[in-house]
Amino acid sequence: MPELPEVETTRRGLLPHVESHRVLAVTLRRPDLRWPVPTALQEILPGQCITRIERRAKYLLLHTAVGSALIHLGMSGSLRVLASSLPAGQHDHYDLLLDSGRVLRYTDPRRFGCLLWQAPGTLHPLLATLGPEPLSAEFDGDYLWHRAHGRSAPIKTFLMDQRIVVGVGNIYAAEALFAAAIHPLRGAGRVSRARCAALADAVKRILGFAIAHGGTTLRDFISPDGLPGYFEQELSVYGRAGQPCKVCGHALRVIALGQRSSFYCPHCQH
Repeated sequence: MPELPEVETTRRGLLPHVESHRVLAVTLRRPDLRWPVPTALQEILPGQCITRIERRAKYLLLHTAVGSALIHLGMSGSLRVLASSLPAGQHDHYDLLLDSGRVLRYTDPRRFGCLLWQAPGTLHPLLATLGPEPLSAEFDGDYLWHRAHGRSAPIKTFLMDQRIVVGVGNIYAAEALFAAAIHPLRGAGRVSRARCAALADAVKRILGFAIAHGGTTLRDFISPDGLPGYFEQELSVYGRAGQPCKVCGHALRVIALGQRSSFYCPHCQH
């Protein structure tokens, strides 16, 4: 599924086309995606100006004076700004018609995404238990070390827990653990304070680099301008099982962890 850098790339791509524009109409082509779409959106949003587009974890929030549309891209979803005259395809599930004459169109073959609503002054339940943003000052080595204290869960599973820190999915967790030389199966509580600092720094550096390079092109992600991301070219371990480690030359390995494939170097990571 699109990870944090892909969602942030989407947010930045949408900004000049959506922010400060007024919604004229909402077209819903099906009543649900992952969850039912509130039909009240068709009455609430028209006439409202999108004042800000925010990313929280892997969610996008389109803020207006009367509340916020909450969007998740799911496994294969994408948002495009298109000419309103362009006919909708089979997997185009909703449009927001903008005062520019263009539409913000959501496409999702697997329908695992969502379009929900957050009333003013409230926090949607999906956002209520989320941890800090990985690129924020709140997330650092000391925070990670304190949260990991006494935890026996593998450090990779711990790092991907959205209650600990948001948006560090499978790809970037594998890359950050490699950069910090930490084995994905090491118990979270057995990672020293110094290594937690190295891991937090690696998460920030790798996510920042991925955002700057448009995310990855893995699975179905394409950025809003129709161009693929380029970070995939920079991956050190993810998807490279059996290939030589770029640092030591040993063959990289893959194991199943939490129903996910975890790639690592048996020589560099311990």
